[in-house]
Amino acid sequence: MMPALFTALGLVLVIEGLLYALVPGQLRRMAELLRQVTDDQLRIGGASAIALGVLIVWITRSVSG
Repeated sequence: MMPALFTALGLVLVIEGLLYALVPGQLRRMAELLRQVTDDQLRIGGASAIALGVLIVWITRSVSG
């Protein structure tokens, strides 16, 4: 269980690092646009991301056995 958690954390950091390295200007503009998003919209987006992530993990673990 713990190795999978650390693997997932490492992959998140790799993806985030790629964004900063490859498209820093667009990432900065996106961060500026976040100021216009309400707290409720961020909560809905966060909850949706959690649900999608759980679904992906569930499907992956179901298919791989």
